[in-house]
Amino acid sequence: MRLVTLSRRFLVSMLVGLGLCGPAAAQQDDALSALVDAWLASPHGSYHSPSFTYWNKEGAVPVQCAACHSQPGFVDFLGADGSAAGIVDAPAAINAPIGCASCHNSAAGALDSVTFPSGVTVDELGASATCNVCHQGRASTDAVAAATQSLEEDAVSADLGFINVHYGVAAAVAQGSQVRGGYQYPGRRYSGRFHHVPSASACVDCHEPHATTVELEPCLTCHRGVGDVRAIRMRHSDFDGDGNAADGIHSEIMGLHARLGDAIQAYAADVSAAPIGYAKETFPYFFADTNADGQIGPDEAVFPNRYRSWTPRLLKAAYNYQVAAKDPGGYVHNPSYMLQLLYDSLESLAERVEIDMTSLDRP
Repeated sequence: MRLVTLSRRFLVSMLVGLGLCGPAAAQQDDALSALVDAWLASPHGSYHSPSFTYWNKEGAVPVQCAACHSQPGFVDFLGADGSAAGIVDAPAAINAPIGCASCHNSAAGALDSVTFPSGVTVDELGASATCNVCHQGRASTDAVAAATQSLEEDAVSADLGFINVHYGVAAAVAQGSQVRGGYQYPGRRYSGRFHHVPSASACVDCHEPHATTVELEPCLTCHRGVGDVRAIRMRHSDFDGDGNAADGIHSEIMGLHARLGDAIQAYAADVSAAPIGYAKETFPYFFADTNADGQIGPDEAVFPNRYRSWTPRLLKAAYNYQVAAKDPGGYVHNPSYMLQLLYDSLESLAERVEIDMTSLDRP
């Protein structure tokens, strides 16, 4: 609590002193304090989040993680500290959340293009560019394809391990097929960037930039009669085959996601001959279901028990399952892309295990 209080006081004095919020804001200490409080309460400002404390024992955030897990690392990546832009030159400080200096600098303001893990560079990102730097994940179709190429689709391979897309992958999902954030099956069509209305085209159009909370009023202005944003839908097929096409598109995605989870377990048991389970809060997420009860208990969710009986087909489906899990806002960011990834993963598994695809629909 003392650290947060001191940080708040320092930030308010720094913002006023440097004029980062303008002279008018400097005269309105209450408003400025509210802004700082909103940031401190956000994920970006949490001094207790594993995102910024994971490396405390090491004493520094490593180069490959620093751009998104330390403000000095992000400033370094931007080149706002005078270093080369687009790379991090040195390990960064621990306990340094993403704060004011991350976005309130000339390099961040000028940033308009971002390169994704697939190697694709997206231009004309505007105000969303800084968000896209960190919310793009760390893997893509390309990584999964490279790991599975030349391997028999349904043969267990000791060379395979789970490929984790990473966390907070909203930017990769929003860009869709253009950046290949999910595993895109060959020969299938995938939706590109989800173009919303002009007033909701940038990250900060929907997310309050300091608190990162979602501002729902603009959504409900257009989608009248909806009390919950999860109830919104513009496509009216029964994508998940549950017989209900009246709920929001969020429900359709969750339904397909649950079906894919069941199919992954069925395939692992029947084809890989090694039951699998998922623990959403524990790396590396997929573990051997040692007692075959369909659940992963605390004694099973340990790294030595990580799932090791991967086939290429199983790995591709599990990768897409994780993509959907790590963007809980995917139903807003790019619902068609999410539905397509989940449907195609199910369709692939259906070649080896019994899955009723006739009741499902693909956008």
